[in-house]
Amino acid sequence: MTSPAGGPASDLVELRVPADPAYLTVVRTASAGLAARLDLTLDEIEDLRIAVDEACTLLLDPASAHQELLATFRLGDGSLEVEVRGPARELPERSSFAWAVLEALVGEVFTGTSSTGAWIVLRHTRLAGTTAGAAAEVV
Repeated sequence: MTSPAGGPASDLVELRVPADPAYLTVVRTASAGLAARLDLTLDEIEDLRIAVDEACTLLLDPASAHQELLATFRLGDGSLEVEVRGPARELPERSSFAWAVLEALVGEVFTGTSSTGAWIVLRHTRLAGTTAGAAAEVV
């Protein structure tokens, strides 16, 4: 299936929540639910959920009242890309523990900043030929 632009088809889900730690549960739950559509293993779903939570936490800015987090989920053929935008003006150094966690949990991590805040993109691609329901072979 292809999109009208000629590329691979994908579903797009956007979620806006207040940039407040109390709402991160909503983003984590959405992440897990959407990841489950890709037939990921339970471990992969949990890893992605934790990575999205960490990314959201990095993008919060306690000094920015009444701001939002925007999470955009793009589901493609065997892949899930999560882009989170928040009010934080700066991100921690790439050598920090937070980055080590993100990079260990998802396949690819991209980041950037703008005049309105920062963004983090997490991309996870299911390995070819693997599904969560696959049974182990007995030799």
